[in-house]
Amino acid sequence: MRHVIALDVGGTGMKAALVGDDGALLHRARRATGRERGPDAVIEDILAFAAELRAHGAEQLGEPAAAAGIAVPGIVDEVRGTAVYSANLGWKDVPLRALLADRLGMPVALGHDVRTGGLAEGRIGAGRGADRFLFVPLGTGIAGAIGIDGRVEAGADGFAGEIGHIRVRPGGVACPCGQYGCLERYASASAVSAAWAAASGDPAADAADCARAVASGDPNAVRIWQEAVDALADGLVTALTLLNPRTMIIGGGLAEAGEVLFPALRDAVRQRVTFQKLPTIVPAALGDSAGCLGAGLLARDLLTTTAPTTPEVST
Repeated sequence: MRHVIALDVGGTGMKAALVGDDGALLHRARRATGRERGPDAVIEDILAFAAELRAHGAEQLGEPAAAAGIAVPGIVDEVRGTAVYSANLGWKDVPLRALLADRLGMPVALGHDVRTGGLAEGRIGAGRGADRFLFVPLGTGIAGAIGIDGRVEAGADGFAGEIGHIRVRPGGVACPCGQYGCLERYASASAVSAAWAAASGDPAADAADCARAVASGDPNAVRIWQEAVDALADGLVTALTLLNPRTMIIGGGLAEAGEVLFPALRDAVRQRVTFQKLPTIVPAALGDSAGCLGAGLLARDLLTTTAPTTPEVST
């Protein structure tokens, strides 16, 4: 059975799958990233994990994978196939595509984790059918994927979509990027977690706890939540002014708040729009499988010279 290897590398764990031509997930596996052992060990673990997946396909599916796709965090040069920089994994200029191709003996596609997740959401998830979309996951930080006609724009140097570093509160909280008042310092899941932990007096409290407190009417939680929503709306309106997406897809940990988030966010964006066309704002559909599914799409794109199709995917 023809299939591809899909591998999503995170800061702490790796998710992988063998994906058939019809989009079905034929095999799934997980491993720890093992970043505590250093960057070289992480690279070797990735190569070994991919080789195990190739062997599994050959044994269980009758042939090895035809191609592989891998999504990684940090700064990624998809054209050169290089993981340029990752603070979490300690990487700098790692020729990951070439290393995997040599180990596996097959074509390999390398992608940025958020852009790859956005590719999946755009083609087979919440943005399916939208010719222009913006995917924004709200997690430890905030990034974005700009979708255009079934592909995701990387930019001239691989930096496109860094919406988390739009300055929504000039002169505000310092950001590790060197600026002050960046969006992710106010509206990421980690920012809400920190604010609610301080306000509640519970150092273990997180954004999900804040959302539950908002639902129960806690005034401090409502204040913190609204501040995050307002900052997020400011950032999204800047993005829609520049990009004019038809659909905005909001994912990540904060989006799991569901109805606690989306009505307030849609209202806040609506209040800020003047001449701009208001996009549809929807929750992401693929959850933490998006990166892996997107890596599979990257791999399958290597096997065709025609425009990519959008088959159903079993999750």
